[in-house]
Amino acid sequence: MTRTLLIALGLATLAACQPEKKGETAKEAAATEMEALGKKPSLDASLPEGKDKGQKSQPETATAPNAQRSKAAGAETGSDRPSAAGQPEKGRSKAAALPAKQQETASENAGPSKRSSFTPDPSTPSPPSHIAWGALLQKHVSSEGKVDYKGFLADKAKLQAYLDELAAHPAEKGWPRNERLAYWINAYNAFTVKLILDHYPVSSITKIHDGKPWDVKWINLGGKTYSLNNIEHDIIRPGFDEPRIHFAVNCAARSCPPLLNRAWTADNLGRYLGQQARSFINNPQYNEIGQDAVQISRIFEWYAGDFGDIINYLNQYADTKIRQDAQVSYKEYDWALNGQD
Repeated sequence: MTRTLLIALGLATLAACQPEKKGETAKEAAATEMEALGKKPSLDASLPEGKDKGQKSQPETATAPNAQRSKAAGAETGSDRPSAAGQPEKGRSKAAALPAKQQETASENAGPSKRSSFTPDPSTPSPPSHIAWGALLQKHVSSEGKVDYKGFLADKAKLQAYLDELAAHPAEKGWPRNERLAYWINAYNAFTVKLILDHYPVSSITKIHDGKPWDVKWINLGGKTYSLNNIEHDIIRPGFDEPRIHFAVNCAARSCPPLLNRAWTADNLGRYLGQQARSFINNPQYNEIGQDAVQISRIFEWYAGDFGDIINYLNQYADTKIRQDAQVSYKEYDWALNGQD
């Protein structure tokens, strides 16, 4: 009886262990099949605790490509650490810190560079400085354009130094338009002052060279010799098509538009041309403007072709609106010297 019971218990134990052994055998068989197919068995069962299934571990010494670029960017800009975006914190430009749309807007709204857009040819000589001439004008010419020729005489050497500067740097075609026009206006006015000083004291410019001082060629610039008329009528008027130059070049006479006590430059040309035109046209010493009649400078008669319809031209600057059918007459021209004495 006892023997029979022991045999039964042994058989039961053997039966209970059989499925586990079968499962182990199946797992071993599957692994063997995958190895035969060249596949690796799943690592899910071997992941350490705390790792999600399907997550691959990275070697601790590996560096991601973005991190490498960030380090390189940091090295180039001197930044100690890259930002989360992969750009160095210190080295990023303001534009890079903006969203793409804001960058486009910033680019569209950007103002012009402070540096001039004109890029000179390296082979083209630079324009001369007009600073010295401007200082002389400030010192010896009043705001009304009256000239202290006696004072200029004391600074004649400084004036000659400026004229030498003009001669050494003649106007070049490669210069911007305003640079060239400023050069020629300054040259005309400075050489006119020198002409007066060379003959001072004199009561009128018309007393020089038998009344034809504008026709004599004596102005040397860049190896060429010019007269005052060459500068005004052969260079400035046909070359620039700017009627307001008649309020800029000064003939040293009382009825001539006042000499500006500033040097002309490429930067101030437009502003001062407009200022001189408005000031001259509305000054009753030179022009008397009414709605029905005007008595104006003979400059508008001598150079009528430059101004076109005179009423339309005057109305651009006149404080009083002139009727289209207004009567037009001209003032006598006073050739007395425009001096302060």
